Amino acid sequence: MKKLLLFISLIIVATSYAQLPPGQYSSTNKKAISVFEDAVNDYQNRNDDKAKEGALKAIEKDPNFIEPHLLLAEIYETRNQIQNSIDEYIKAITINPKFNLSNFFNLAQVEIRIGKYEDAKKDFEAFLKKPNINPDTKDVAEQQLDNCNFAIDAIKHPVPFDPKNMGEAINSNLDEYFPAVTADDQMFLFTRNNRTETIHQQEDFMISTKVNGAWQKAQLIGSGINTPGNEGAPTLSADGQLLFFTVCVDKINGWGPGRKGLGACDIFYTEKVGNGWSKTYNLGNSVNTEFRETQPSFGADGKHLYFVSNRPGGYGQHDIYVSTLNDNGAWEHPVNLGNKVNSPGDEESVCISTDGKSLYFGSNGHTGMGGYDIYVSRMDDNGNWGPARNLGYPINTYADDHSLLVSPNGNLAYIASNRAGGFGGLDLYQFDLYEDVRPGKITYVKGKVYDAKTKAPLGAHFELIDLETAKQVIASDANTGNGEFLVTLPVNKNYALNVSMAGYLFYSENFSLKEMPNSSRPFFMDVPMQPIDTGSVVELKNIFFETAKFDLKPESKVELNKLVSFLNLNKTLRIEIGGHTDNAGEKKMNQLLSQNRAKSVYDFLIANGIDVKRLSYKGYGDTRPKEKNDTPEHMAMNRRTEFKVIGK
Repeated sequence: MKKLLLFISLIIVATSYAQLPPGQYSSTNKKAISVFEDAVNDYQNRNDDKAKEGALKAIEKDPNFIEPHLLLAEIYETRNQIQNSIDEYIKAITINPKFNLSNFFNLAQVEIRIGKYEDAKKDFEAFLKKPNINPDTKDVAEQQLDNCNFAIDAIKHPVPFDPKNMGEAINSNLDEYFPAVTADDQMFLFTRNNRTETIHQQEDFMISTKVNGAWQKAQLIGSGINTPGNEGAPTLSADGQLLFFTVCVDKINGWGPGRKGLGACDIFYTEKVGNGWSKTYNLGNSVNTEFRETQPSFGADGKHLYFVSNRPGGYGQHDIYVSTLNDNGAWEHPVNLGNKVNSPGDEESVCISTDGKSLYFGSNGHTGMGGYDIYVSRMDDNGNWGPARNLGYPINTYADDHSLLVSPNGNLAYIASNRAGGFGGLDLYQFDLYEDVRPGKITYVKGKVYDAKTKAPLGAHFELIDLETAKQVIASDANTGNGEFLVTLPVNKNYALNVSMAGYLFYSENFSLKEMPNSSRPFFMDVPMQPIDTGSVVELKNIFFETAKFDLKPESKVELNKLVSFLNLNKTLRIEIGGHTDNAGEKKMNQLLSQNRAKSVYDFLIANGIDVKRLSYKGYGDTRPKEKNDTPEHMAMNRRTEFKVIGK
């Protein structure tokens, strides 16, 4: 859309001052006309200084000569001297308002660029009264008029916005932009243009860690990722173990050492190993094409990668797409997010929040303040994206606003800006995001997975499953070097957490986040993985029964299906299902209840294809408590279902 606006404006301006047959200029002064025509030739040959000088001389010879004022207006606009451009258009219109009504359109276009919305509105309205307007130009004028009306109202109703510079640990006299942060808010990654006197653009990744609540001095992420080429627009997985980023082919440096792409810009990734990073990999032709794929944003669920592409078939020049990681570990064909998000213009700077349902992005095609504004779209329960909502003034202004990142807790946001008072160029700022546009609340589980016997770290696989729907909502892997993991948890749901690795018994846990009083408080836990061995016991923490009954509740199927899969992968294992109770009530009733509960699990396994010869069950009643039955919490721990390996 922005390119279309510029294209239409240039056509209108050019026809306003183009060389015309004798007698069709606004001046009859031959010397003025001759000087002006030379100035037009100079401008077309990109000699702006000489063209400006000629236009001024033409005006000296005939102060009422309109066309030189229009030429000056365009020269000033291309030099970003917007107020001078406005002054020249006003002079031309003052001489003769009826000379060319398109001058009102051109004037309004430059007025909106510096936030003169009331003036621009008046001039767009004057232009739209012109008969026989080109339909494309009319559409642009009407959209810009909508922008003026929106902006005038937005300025009257500002939203809370108080940006704070992130300081010299992050910012420098160079440009800093495109931030990324882990879900625990402990690692901050961003792009810096490390340009020099001889190299105009040298984009590299900088990384900072938080110590005692303060960001430390940012350092280069390392030569394995940074190259003599340009790396930009990073996005981290919630646990910081995966890094996706954009690489564009460079005319001088090509793709950089060891890299090969499919188009002008491709998405690459690397995986953290211990405290270092693996080599970088192209995401492949399931996502990348011969066109541009840029500015990725990786969902906290570990399954959805959002990005911007100019591939054919979109709604505008650059649209937002999403690719899903399937159960086989392959990226599926990307899907366009639709016309509620994508516009006839350009979308960019996409940011999917940790709740997976709030999408923040920049666009110049939706109604806003003019240029690029920042918007949010919400996903409904059916997976459909809602209308783009402008974040409002003064988050958005007449300047281009983009590169927004919303923090994992949803309260804080980051933005790149060259506002006064910074360290130089674009700096990164943080601000409190006002309540109405924040994403849904999340928390996270953080810890380490290790061999229960040797204490060696393990790179196990994690699944977080919604107990109500039995759908997997998050998949992740522990760091293969140190066993560290981080899994995000959207609140107001109940979850089953399963951890698995070949050669080990699976580990299960559950989290109830219904009506959680403090969603920002994380869980910290270690996961000891038991090697598969005779006598090993696993507590099935996601098997649920009604009080004093042995009917399996529907949410138990998540864990039971996990157990079926485990037994199918380990086809020689024989197990005993054990039921346990607390000491409340009669011992005989407790023993019978525990036996019936164990049998319910036994029956489910048989019904789902597990050979009966591999299974047995037993009720232990209250004879094997984990804890003393002295508190309600301890009694709850004693009411449990387990399985024990009785043969390999």
